[in-house]
Amino acid sequence: MTGSAPSRAEPGRGGGPAGGPAGAAAGAPAGNARGTDTGGAGVAVADEDRVARAALCRVIEPGDEHGGRWLRELGAVELVRRLTAEPYRSGSLTGVSERRLQGYLARAARVRPRRDLELIGALGGRFVVPGDAEWPSQLDDLGDARPLGLWLRGPADLRRWALRSVAVVGARACTPYGAHMAAALGAGLAERGWVVVSGAAFGIDGAAHRGALGAQGATVAVLACGADVAYPRGHAGLIGRIAQQGLVVGELPPGDHPTPARFLLRNRVIAALTRGTVVVEAAYRSGALATARDARRIGRHTMGVPGAATSGLSAGVHELLRDGAVLVTDADDVVELVGDIGELAPDRRGPVVPRDLLDPVTARVLDALPRPGRTATVPDVAATAGTSVDDALGRLYELHSLGYAERRGDIWRLTAAGGRHPNARRGGP
Repeated sequence: MTGSAPSRAEPGRGGGPAGGPAGAAAGAPAGNARGTDTGGAGVAVADEDRVARAALCRVIEPGDEHGGRWLRELGAVELVRRLTAEPYRSGSLTGVSERRLQGYLARAARVRPRRDLELIGALGGRFVVPGDAEWPSQLDDLGDARPLGLWLRGPADLRRWALRSVAVVGARACTPYGAHMAAALGAGLAERGWVVVSGAAFGIDGAAHRGALGAQGATVAVLACGADVAYPRGHAGLIGRIAQQGLVVGELPPGDHPTPARFLLRNRVIAALTRGTVVVEAAYRSGALATARDARRIGRHTMGVPGAATSGLSAGVHELLRDGAVLVTDADDVVELVGDIGELAPDRRGPVVPRDLLDPVTARVLDALPRPGRTATVPDVAATAGTSVDDALGRLYELHSLGYAERRGDIWRLTAAGGRHPNARRGGP
């Protein structure tokens, strides 16, 4: 899995003189007390690069592969310089229509990255970029659609938590069954030392977060808005608690609001951060299914919790299962799939009843006794069980000592205990 790989710096960063709002930064921005940050591969992230990426978060929408390509080819500082040059040099950015380019330029003219960094710093948060020790390098699997950076609130280290994390997602308008399963999965995964990642939405997301928190475990909320925005508002308390005990992650800068498109694009981050995605309930048209598709596309495990065949809220999950996702019913199933070698789910079977402990021949003799109310001789039992009379007699005495059979002279019959056994013969003609 790529999550254990060291972080690496953005190729081509800093290519060109500093210019525009981002290039003007010389010292460490507010909310980032360090002058430079040492990345996971020992690469220092320059402050001007961090400020430039903060500026680009206001210009380039999440998942925009055109912007991601420019960033890869030019580096953050040079890209900001070209976007903020007065006048814009024609042809310096290619691959998009003139109308779309004008949209980028209009946004770039209004960015104030230092203010955004101060805002997140005032909340005790931080802005993490590729090259930082905390950057989860598995996000690189998204290619040019990977985040420009991530705005974080919370005390935990995102990279370390992401290495052992599972996404639990599903319908907002879930059923009581779905909420119960999501909470049980969240709690079960947390108890086994796994981090539960979800989107803090109503329904399945909220239940998964609460399950993890209730088990005193770790959970991460990935928002489709700024990390300082409590959305949905009804989950303000939950998101606040996650920020205190876990991590709140936003791809968008402080204050930015969610849109339908941003919800869908947020899902790719949830999928890439984690080792696998579990969908608890989802209709055919569900953003949770988009998360699972993103996970599958980049080589992550996809799992689904089955529901009633007649439930529309499970229809999408069942389609996902038919398409190759793995059926799971509890945290043990999930950990067996995404965990390390040896993290196996326990063997599953029904309750062991006394008859299960009988050897095969004795069990056949018990089955050969007629239903309660009727009797049989030893030769009759032997013939039905397919054994000798002497062997049948010995087995009958064994069954007598166990309370399954009783004798009246040469006649044998089932006791009440033997007749109640599910494998004993029942009434009928």
